[in-house]
Amino acid sequence: MRGKKLLATLALSAVLFAGCGLKSGEVIIKVNDKTITQGQFDQEFDKQAGSGIAKALGIDVKDDKNSFLYLLIKDRVINELIVKTLLDEEIAKRGITVTSKDVDDAVKEIIDKVGSKEQLNALLKEHGMSNAEFKKDLKEEVKMKRLAEQLGSAKVSDAEAKKFYNDNINKFKHPDKVRASHILIAANPEEIAAKIKADPKNKDLDDAAIKAKVQEELNAKEAKANQILAEAKKDLTQFAKIAKENSEDTATAVKGGDLGFFAEKEMVPEFSKAAFSMKPNSISEKPVKSQYGYHIIMVTDRAAASQDPFEKVKENIKGYLANQKQIDMIDQLTESLKKNAKIEYVNPSYDPANVQKGVQDSIKNSGETAKKVKAESETKNKNK
Repeated sequence: MRGKKLLATLALSAVLFAGCGLKSGEVIIKVNDKTITQGQFDQEFDKQAGSGIAKALGIDVKDDKNSFLYLLIKDRVINELIVKTLLDEEIAKRGITVTSKDVDDAVKEIIDKVGSKEQLNALLKEHGMSNAEFKKDLKEEVKMKRLAEQLGSAKVSDAEAKKFYNDNINKFKHPDKVRASHILIAANPEEIAAKIKADPKNKDLDDAAIKAKVQEELNAKEAKANQILAEAKKDLTQFAKIAKENSEDTATAVKGGDLGFFAEKEMVPEFSKAAFSMKPNSISEKPVKSQYGYHIIMVTDRAAASQDPFEKVKENIKGYLANQKQIDMIDQLTESLKKNAKIEYVNPSYDPANVQKGVQDSIKNSGETAKKVKAESETKNKNK
């Protein structure tokens, strides 16, 4: 939900980790006559901790050294579980139901948008989401949409759409674009080194030996890329087939390597430099090396800079604005439900007030520590 204030600081470990040993069925929060259990919190916390910034940085958010991120996610999860409980209660009161057929219909709509079931599965795999999780989330979205429809009209006039178009004209301007397909042979030195070190057979290898094995693996991958490039050059009409069979970019492999149209700044520099220097229906002279590995690129089309006329994008704008109106109505309902709800924090460590007190104490402590470190550093420099 929009409007949630996320805490952005450290918290005392006593506040952060209190109650971690509770049984999953133990109630930590009561919302009206409903309950939120430790298990529900843990499940949602683990889901969010395993994605986003934490996943990208490889951070264990339950590690005390990273208590800022732990608290950030904890605060968000508490709020989201309370909001979900209140909205589920409201949805039940209004008699809103979503059947498995409704979910299947929603899945079909998404498949139509992404192109195929295979492409949808590739996207889910890329984001680490199972089909069951996807359908569960989609069911919640359908519920919210039906709730919003009951709250009021989200109709958007032509005048509203035109105003949005004029106010955001740059959103409808497009730079020069290239359409290309690629075949990726993944070659990340850090990942290769980690794999080598994880192999028990290599436990006695020193850094120099590991470095040599990494280079050997990189050379093999480059050779493979050159071999595939030579095959693709023989008949460009077979590029899609070769991409499906060989590309290690699973999201695009199912589409024959097609990346669609993209602007120069949308790809890593090495890739864009090569693609934008090529003519349509041409293939790269050699594999292009980037942080992801070796790319075999085929440019299939180009599009000059342009601007979408209002009539072309009017319906899309209306859909976007209608969705924003629905979100606003849900947000207003949520604030009203929270204001009138009876919320009891059975486990005090999940009370936002206590969490925020810990935050303030931590800010103070971290500030004093920083001052102390700075003073010690200045003293050492003077004594040099």
